[in-house]
Amino acid sequence: MGHRYHPFGRGPPARRVVLPCTAVRKPLALFGLALLVRLVLIALFPDPAYPDSYYYVAVARSLAAGHGFEVDFVWIFVEVGGVLPANPVLPVPANAHWMPLASIVQVPFIWALGPTALASALPFAILGAITAPLAWAMARDVGASERVALGTGVLVAIPVLATPFMAQPDNFALYQPLVMGAIWAAGRGLRGGHPRSYALSGALVGLATLSRSDGILVGAAVGLLFVGDRWLAWRARGARPPRIPPWAAVACAGLFIAVTAPWFARQLAVFGSMSPSTATGKVLLIRTFSEWNSLTIPATWSHFLGQGLGPLLESRVAGLVAAIAIFTVLVGGVLLLPFMLVGAWGRRRSPDLAPWFLYAAILFAANGTLFAVHVPGGTFIHSAIGLAPHAYLLALEGIAGAVAWGARRRPAWDVERATGFFTVGAIGFAVVAAAGATLATQAAWRARADEHRFAAAALDAAGAARNERVMSIDAAGTFYWSGRGGVVLVDDPPSTIEEVARAYGIRWLVLQRDDSVAAGAPILDGEERPAWVGPPVATLPAAPGGGPADGRVDVAVYPVCMEPSDARCGAPAP
Repeated sequence: MGHRYHPFGRGPPARRVVLPCTAVRKPLALFGLALLVRLVLIALFPDPAYPDSYYYVAVARSLAAGHGFEVDFVWIFVEVGGVLPANPVLPVPANAHWMPLASIVQVPFIWALGPTALASALPFAILGAITAPLAWAMARDVGASERVALGTGVLVAIPVLATPFMAQPDNFALYQPLVMGAIWAAGRGLRGGHPRSYALSGALVGLATLSRSDGILVGAAVGLLFVGDRWLAWRARGARPPRIPPWAAVACAGLFIAVTAPWFARQLAVFGSMSPSTATGKVLLIRTFSEWNSLTIPATWSHFLGQGLGPLLESRVAGLVAAIAIFTVLVGGVLLLPFMLVGAWGRRRSPDLAPWFLYAAILFAANGTLFAVHVPGGTFIHSAIGLAPHAYLLALEGIAGAVAWGARRRPAWDVERATGFFTVGAIGFAVVAAAGATLATQAAWRARADEHRFAAAALDAAGAARNERVMSIDAAGTFYWSGRGGVVLVDDPPSTIEEVARAYGIRWLVLQRDDSVAAGAPILDGEERPAWVGPPVATLPAAPGGGPADGRVDVAVYPVCMEPSDARCGAPAP
């Protein structure tokens, strides 16, 4: 039998009522709202916008074309072992770092609609929209009021400053419902009477892991939940029997293995490791984020520990602070965070929320220790979205709790009306913040896409063949917009960059001012150009009136000449 949860001790427990058929309108309305928001995002900016989404689209199109998991570029060298390979070839096996689910879900849509931007974005709009009615159902199941449940669904449909990412062909729209579902199912198991729900969480954790590798942290929370349940039962000496039977834990682990085993078997067969990028050391054993894109800086324990205790602790603290800031701003829009904390205090003993609290603690701890240097680079943005549905439930219950606290000091308040007013105000704030974030974020994405389009047009105008290789800071983006494969511009000395260019037969170099490496700045500014880099065939001025005359350009495309007979590097700049 269900229960209605009353944080802060308000009101008696209530028996759950079976919802009539007309109640289906609420989840359908929430789905419609969420889908509409995501379709608007696609209409405003239909293309992938950054390396992650470019990569997932490239793999999806390769799968749809029957070429399997491969890409015609090296987006970062952890994909090929973290070093310059002895046999540098393209294309390369895909997904040594990123997981496959965000590419797999695109394939049926590409078959139906062709390799278009809409085909890649549409599955994420649909799957992501399902999260809103699921969040409503989750909130009702854990005993929240109807107002809180509806508000949670609306906030998931319009997730404040994270909204612009929700239609990108990335793992946001996949990871969020899978993490929410796993936490919901595990909480039902801990509540008691729902061992099958706990078992089901194993399959959801498996799918979350195939969406994003740190989905395994959700599995750690689910596993620790079982351990904690047995420990509490042991301490109670029979007064509190275990709520999760052993068979449910075995089934949970078995379903996780069944879902993930084929993929990890593929990784072992192709790369010799279930986590190839981690095996290089480049994920965990780097001092700064710039080392992630370096071939010359070793990713070893001696290098990592050689930085000293002070810098090591400083980077860990910086990672944790950055993770908290990202969650506060993107998910909570700053304003909702205090109410989330109030709601969390009210729910601190709720078994339904225990998996969420545990996962949140594990996630923040991991990003403040293991992945600290990656947090400022954007890795935590993807993880934070998995916390959002339960966080919005806590925020709205926190608003109710804050109003109840205020009413005890102001008896004239109408608690019901005041709670409704502040709840609507919070949702209104989310809508305004989401609109502002969408306009600003998509403007930045559009500017970057324009740079990619300029480079692609310059390559076409210069007569670059489709099979000629390009070196750029965003090899995945260059491939998406120009159709030409290549390798990433590594963050190393010019001699190492030249070695990479020779190894892969690079014919063109694209430099972008806002996203480059230290060795690229002197070339872009016209101060110093290696002998193997010719004069630019095209430049995009940095500002109206600027241009090659003063050396200030935003984008430039250069020929790369590794043979003296290549006349392109002796030609004058146009």
